[in-house]
Amino acid sequence: MQSSQSPDPTRGQLERTLSQRIQALYRTQLGHRPDKVTCNILGEKLMIVLEEAITQAEQLLSDAGREDLAEQVHFDLDKALQPQLAKLIEEVLGVSVTDLLSDAKLDTGRTGMIVILEAEPQVREPSAKAKLKKQTPYDLDAAEA
Repeated sequence: MQSSQSPDPTRGQLERTLSQRIQALYRTQLGHRPDKVTCNILGEKLMIVLEEAITQAEQLLSDAGREDLAEQVHFDLDKALQPQLAKLIEEVLGVSVTDLLSDAKLDTGRTGMIVILEAEPQVREPSAKAKLKKQTPYDLDAAEA
Protein backbone atom coordinates (compact mmCIF):
# COMPACT_ATOMS: atom_id res chain seq x y z
CA MET A 1 0.00 0.00 0.00
CA GLN A 2 1.15 3.50 -0.74
CA SER A 3 2.09 5.91 2.03
CA SER A 4 -0.20 8.94 2.26
CA GLN A 5 2.84 11.23 2.51
CA SER A 6 4.64 10.11 -0.63
CA PRO A 7 3.18 10.84 -4.05
CA ASP A 8 1.68 7.96 -5.99
CA PRO A 9 4.20 6.24 -8.26
CA THR A 10 3.91 6.51 -12.03
CA ARG A 11 2.56 3.61 -14.07
CA GLY A 12 6.09 2.93 -15.35
CA GLN A 13 7.51 2.79 -11.82
CA LEU A 14 4.85 0.27 -10.77
CA GLU A 15 5.47 -1.86 -13.87
CA ARG A 16 9.25 -1.90 -13.26
CA THR A 17 8.82 -2.77 -9.58
CA LEU A 18 6.44 -5.61 -10.46
CA SER A 19 8.84 -6.97 -13.09
CA GLN A 20 11.76 -7.00 -10.64
CA ARG A 21 9.74 -8.56 -7.82
CA ILE A 22 8.28 -11.27 -10.10
CA GLN A 23 11.79 -12.20 -11.31
CA ALA A 24 12.92 -12.43 -7.68
CA LEU A 25 9.89 -14.59 -6.75
CA TYR A 26 10.64 -17.06 -9.55
CA ARG A 27 14.31 -17.18 -8.58
CA THR A 28 13.64 -17.84 -4.90
CA GLN A 29 10.75 -20.27 -5.37
CA LEU A 30 11.81 -22.18 -8.49
CA GLY A 31 15.57 -21.60 -8.56
CA HIS A 32 15.09 -20.16 -12.06
CA ARG A 33 15.03 -16.49 -12.99
CA PRO A 34 13.16 -15.62 -16.21
CA ASP A 35 15.37 -13.65 -18.62
CA LYS A 36 12.83 -10.87 -18.97
CA VAL A 37 9.55 -9.99 -17.29
CA THR A 38 7.33 -7.39 -18.95
CA CYS A 39 4.39 -5.91 -17.05
CA ASN A 40 1.77 -3.57 -18.50
CA ILE A 41 -1.03 -2.03 -16.46
CA LEU A 42 -4.11 -1.56 -18.62
CA GLY A 43 -6.79 -0.01 -16.42
CA GLU A 44 -8.20 -2.78 -14.23
CA LYS A 45 -6.04 -5.41 -15.95
CA LEU A 46 -2.37 -6.31 -15.72
CA MET A 47 -0.58 -8.12 -18.53
CA ILE A 48 2.60 -10.06 -17.68
CA VAL A 49 4.94 -11.80 -20.14
CA LEU A 50 7.84 -13.91 -18.86
CA GLU A 51 10.60 -14.79 -21.34
CA GLU A 52 12.64 -17.97 -20.80
CA ALA A 53 10.33 -18.92 -17.94
CA ILE A 54 10.67 -22.69 -18.36
CA THR A 55 12.73 -24.42 -15.65
CA GLN A 56 15.57 -26.83 -16.41
CA ALA A 57 13.47 -29.79 -15.25
CA GLU A 58 10.59 -28.83 -17.56
CA GLN A 59 13.01 -28.40 -20.48
CA LEU A 60 14.62 -31.77 -19.77
CA LEU A 61 11.23 -33.50 -19.80
CA SER A 62 10.27 -31.73 -23.02
CA ASP A 63 13.57 -32.62 -24.72
CA ALA A 64 13.07 -36.27 -23.71
CA GLY A 65 9.76 -36.36 -25.55
CA ARG A 66 7.65 -36.01 -22.40
CA GLU A 67 5.95 -32.75 -23.36
CA ASP A 68 2.73 -33.85 -21.65
CA LEU A 69 4.52 -34.34 -18.33
CA ALA A 70 6.52 -31.11 -18.76
CA GLU A 71 3.27 -29.21 -19.36
CA GLN A 72 1.68 -30.80 -16.28
CA VAL A 73 4.71 -29.93 -14.12
CA HIS A 74 4.60 -26.34 -15.38
CA PHE A 75 0.85 -26.14 -14.73
CA ASP A 76 1.29 -27.48 -11.17
CA LEU A 77 4.18 -25.10 -10.41
CA ASP A 78 2.18 -22.20 -11.83
CA LYS A 79 -0.82 -23.07 -9.63
CA ALA A 80 1.43 -23.35 -6.57
CA LEU A 81 2.94 -19.89 -7.26
CA GLN A 82 -0.35 -18.10 -7.96
CA PRO A 83 -1.23 -17.22 -4.33
CA GLN A 84 2.25 -15.72 -3.77
CA LEU A 85 2.11 -13.92 -7.11
CA ALA A 86 -1.34 -12.49 -6.34
CA LYS A 87 -0.11 -11.28 -2.92
CA LEU A 88 2.97 -9.66 -4.50
CA ILE A 89 0.80 -7.88 -7.11
CA GLU A 90 -1.60 -6.65 -4.41
CA GLU A 91 1.33 -5.33 -2.32
CA VAL A 92 2.88 -3.43 -5.23
CA LEU A 93 -0.32 -2.09 -6.83
CA GLY A 94 -2.35 -1.55 -3.66
CA VAL A 95 -5.46 -3.22 -5.15
CA SER A 96 -6.92 -6.71 -4.82
CA VAL A 97 -6.48 -9.38 -7.49
CA THR A 98 -9.84 -10.75 -8.65
CA ASP A 99 -8.51 -13.38 -11.07
CA LEU A 100 -5.20 -14.56 -12.48
CA LEU A 101 -5.14 -16.34 -15.85
CA SER A 102 -1.94 -17.98 -17.08
CA ASP A 103 -0.64 -20.07 -19.97
CA ALA A 104 2.79 -21.17 -21.18
CA LYS A 105 4.38 -22.36 -24.41
CA LEU A 106 7.19 -24.84 -23.74
CA ASP A 107 8.55 -24.50 -27.29
CA THR A 108 9.07 -20.72 -26.94
CA GLY A 109 9.76 -20.64 -23.19
CA ARG A 110 7.20 -17.90 -22.68
CA THR A 111 4.54 -17.61 -20.02
CA GLY A 112 1.74 -15.08 -20.35
CA MET A 113 -0.59 -13.91 -17.62
CA ILE A 114 -3.62 -11.68 -17.49
CA VAL A 115 -4.47 -10.40 -14.02
CA ILE A 116 -7.92 -8.97 -13.36
CA LEU A 117 -7.78 -6.29 -10.66
CA GLU A 118 -10.58 -5.14 -8.36
CA ALA A 119 -9.90 -1.52 -9.34
CA GLU A 120 -7.49 0.53 -11.38
CA PRO A 121 -4.25 1.16 -9.43
CA GLN A 122 -3.70 4.73 -8.29
CA VAL A 123 -0.87 6.30 -10.28
CA ARG A 124 0.35 9.81 -10.85
CA GLU A 125 0.86 11.13 -14.32
CA PRO A 126 4.45 11.86 -15.37
CA SER A 127 5.52 15.49 -15.10
CA ALA A 128 4.40 17.95 -17.78
CA LYS A 129 8.00 18.16 -19.03
CA ALA A 130 8.06 14.41 -19.71
CA LYS A 131 4.69 14.64 -21.49
CA LEU A 132 6.02 17.38 -23.80
CA LYS A 133 8.96 15.19 -24.83
CA LYS A 134 6.52 12.51 -25.99
CA GLN A 135 4.44 14.85 -28.17
CA THR A 136 5.02 14.88 -31.91
CA PRO A 137 5.57 18.15 -33.79
CA TYR A 138 1.95 17.90 -34.98
CA ASP A 139 0.77 17.62 -31.37
CA LEU A 140 2.80 20.69 -30.42
CA ASP A 141 1.42 22.68 -33.37
CA ALA A 142 -2.13 21.66 -32.51
CA ALA A 143 -1.59 22.62 -28.86
CA GLU A 144 -0.33 26.09 -29.86
CA ALA A 145 -3.18 26.75 -32.31
